Amino acid sequence: MEKTLAMKLLEQKKVPYEAVTYPTSERDAEKLAVLFGVDAAIVYKTLVVLRLTRGKPLLVLVAADRQLDLKLLAKAIGEKKLRMAKHTEAEKLTGLQVGGISPLALLNKGFQLLADTPIEQHSHVYVSSGKRGINLRVPVPALLAIINARIVSVTVDPS
Repeated sequence: MEKTLAMKLLEQKKVPYEAVTYPTSERDAEKLAVLFGVDAAIVYKTLVVLRLTRGKPLLVLVAADRQLDLKLLAKAIGEKKLRMAKHTEAEKLTGLQVGGISPLALLNKGFQLLADTPIEQHSHVYVSSGKRGINLRVPVPALLAIINARIVSVTVDPS
C-alpha cells in the first residue's frame, strides 16, 4: 500500500495509526463502520462547508452516526449562513475525492478545522487517509493536536 500524505505526517509526528482498507466504490461512513466491524460513532467523515461571506472554507469532522446542523455550526463560528459544498466543489477545493477527504492531508491549505464534540469521548477514531479506499485508526488526542481543530457542538442525532 502506497503511503498517503496523512500516513507520512502521522509517522513524522510519531503517532501510531492503523491503516484499514475498503472497496473504493464505498463512500458511506456508516457502511464503512459495518465493514470495519466498529461502532459508527467512531468513524468520522470530513465535511466541506462553505461560508456565504468571504472566508476560509471549513472542514468539519463528524461521526458517521450524526448529522451536521448548519445552523448550529453557523452559530458556533459567528456566521449568518453556511452551506455544504457540493461533491464537485469539495473535490475542487481539496484536491481529494469525496470519500477520501482527510483533515490530515489538508493542513496549511487554508481550511478552518472543526471537530464535533462527541469526538472527545473516544480514545481512537477512524478518519480518511486522503485517498478513497483507506481509512486510518488514530488516537483522538494526537489527531486533534495535529490538525489543531476547534471543538464545537454542531450535530444532531438523526434517529
